[in-house]
Amino acid sequence: MRKSIFKKLESQGLIANYNRLRKNLPSRLQKKVFIWDESFRESIKTPTVFLTYVEQVKLAKLMDDSGISIINVGFPALYEGEKHNVKRIVNETFENAKLTASAHANKESVDACLECGIKEITIEMPFNGLNLKNRLRLTKKEALAQLVNSIDYVRKHNAKANFVLIDGSRTPIEEIIECFTAAINTGVSKLILADSVGFLRPLSMRYLMSKIRNELNEKTKENFSLGIHCHNAFGLATANTLAAVEEGAVYLHTCIAGFGERAGIAPFEEVVTALELLYNIDTGVDQGKIYRLAQTAEKAFALPIQFHKPIIGDAAFTHEIDQALEEMQSTPMLYEPFPPEIVGRSTSLFIGRNTGQSLIQQILEKAGIRASPRQIDQLFRRIKGPQESLDKGEAQITFYQIKKLMKELQKGYNMNDFWRLVESITRQKPNLQQIKNKKSKK
Repeated sequence: MRKSIFKKLESQGLIANYNRLRKNLPSRLQKKVFIWDESFRESIKTPTVFLTYVEQVKLAKLMDDSGISIINVGFPALYEGEKHNVKRIVNETFENAKLTASAHANKESVDACLECGIKEITIEMPFNGLNLKNRLRLTKKEALAQLVNSIDYVRKHNAKANFVLIDGSRTPIEEIIECFTAAINTGVSKLILADSVGFLRPLSMRYLMSKIRNELNEKTKENFSLGIHCHNAFGLATANTLAAVEEGAVYLHTCIAGFGERAGIAPFEEVVTALELLYNIDTGVDQGKIYRLAQTAEKAFALPIQFHKPIIGDAAFTHEIDQALEEMQSTPMLYEPFPPEIVGRSTSLFIGRNTGQSLIQQILEKAGIRASPRQIDQLFRRIKGPQESLDKGEAQITFYQIKKLMKELQKGYNMNDFWRLVESITRQKPNLQQIKNKKSKK
């Protein structure tokens, strides 16, 4: 459907499609990529999100049915409840998707995954100086040994190992190559670069992925595949993911609606639709199920999807009727980049305060209704009335009440509330200045 629509318009000379120009098609584009969903892994870091096991299974089944290739079902070593849910979901039946779970580069974290029956374990580890000094407190040599040992431990237990280089986008290229080469030589085939703080521009992403690919090809003869994990701190997660694809990345980390830690990561629906329609790349995803999946996630996460969100937002395919009514009804592609039916949606038209009185009369006449000027005026006032009589102040109060309620759904404590809770239970006042001093000494 997607191919025939655009090709038909192009062949008739009705539109120009610069995406199809050979000079605009990067040479490293693959014909197929694999969508790797991180919604469960990332959602546990979102303060307002809590998923019951039933919700998790329902979402995972929908992902599987939609054609998502890999589902990260969580971080079993995080706490017992998470481990219990991962173990249960592994026992469910999935037709298309493979399951993976995350682990730090240590025996205990890997053991938590193995105990759940996970057959493909994703080791996550940073390798730049900032993280080695302030997070891991290891030398580069110690960190590399820890990484190799953890991968080897996974492999000895007859499981596959993947590797995500945390904060890879701020890691010197020689250090990226060093740890990626070690991972490949220990048996890893899927290497994921994480732009953990969403710091890259698309051209910078292309440069980095190109350098990694070329240097790894020189260093090793083993087969490997590159993947990407982009955070959305600057609103560039989708663009950076697509830039990585242009340099040969095939495993793409996404989250439904872009949910995730802080500003979230690359939105599933944006990445898939862009790849399918703008690049003509097969993602394996049934696009007709995208909207249903988004609605299910919105309900389960109890996080509203913004109205103007691309692809899945309520306003994405909604148009207020104006003088172009007939054209809109007969040829929606005049105003839409693609038929919304592709992603399981439909065009929605509405009559609002900007719809002219004469146009309303024309609409009635075409429907065989003859209305007097008085009736037209009454109809027009009824349409405009609710919006014009709306008490904006009252609406704003309602909005902030809803916003406050959403914040109250937050499961965690901010640090001030945490210390107040500690003090009320222990009857001891924390020495916060002492904590600050210890941090400054580091």
